[in-house]
Amino acid sequence: MLRVAYFVLAAVFVVCGVSRASDESLTVATYNIRRIVDEPREYWTDRRPLMVQCIRAIAPDVMGTQEALYPQIKDLESDLPEFRWVGLGRDGGSDDEFCAVFYRVDRLEPLAFGHFWLSDYPEVMGSITWGTQFRRMCTWVRLRDRRTGREFSVWNTHFDHQVQEAREKSAELIRDRAGRWEKDRPVIVLGDFNSRAGVNPAYEALTRDGFFTDTWDTAKAKPHLPESGTATFNGWGEFPLGDARIDWILTRGPWTVERVEIVTFAKDGRYPSDHFPVVARLRL
Repeated sequence: MLRVAYFVLAAVFVVCGVSRASDESLTVATYNIRRIVDEPREYWTDRRPLMVQCIRAIAPDVMGTQEALYPQIKDLESDLPEFRWVGLGRDGGSDDEFCAVFYRVDRLEPLAFGHFWLSDYPEVMGSITWGTQFRRMCTWVRLRDRRTGREFSVWNTHFDHQVQEAREKSAELIRDRAGRWEKDRPVIVLGDFNSRAGVNPAYEALTRDGFFTDTWDTAKAKPHLPESGTATFNGWGEFPLGDARIDWILTRGPWTVERVEIVTFAKDGRYPSDHFPVVARLRL
């Protein structure tokens, strides 16, 4: 079973950020934190402190979460007061799962934000097409870096886990909108794409012709590669992981990727989620 001790994880990310006050690079994370489920191994009350430990060790400047329900969002807001968040339930209001974007308030200022649904009617709240069972959406936020004055956008999404056509159409929708809305602004697109990187046509739709680039491919360093593979869905450690990397951080614009990592945090054999967070250190 994969295990990374908390102090080791902290050393990897926090020591590297000792000069954070003068460092212009950004730590960006994507993390499917697994919604509240009434099963013993998944009790949120047990997972919550582990997740906070993991997030604090990663020390992201901005982080996209997937699957979280509103009570989980509020818990993380309480546990991590250095962050604020933008999000909306996929059924509207506080209902159902969020694709929330957390940002470090002393570093980043939100300038604008919004949401659209992955369907034929993206502006219709809660719309669902393409044969999916669950509504899917994208939350975006435009941020200004207080340290440098530069602006960029973060788009956070969660593709369907059952319907391949929906994944491909979702990718084309995000590509189209980013192309129209963010012509001159650097963009980070992150999330749980339920699509294997480098193989699935949804990945190809986003990365063809270099429209978005995968931080995994462009990183200068990939420290601590998991011995068991690059899978980001861990399934609570119950099966071999392999190389199904379905959680990605993509960029568009003049980004330099200093490092990227799949953080295989566990404590006493317990995982905070059934996904591992993916973390990238980026510089404009």
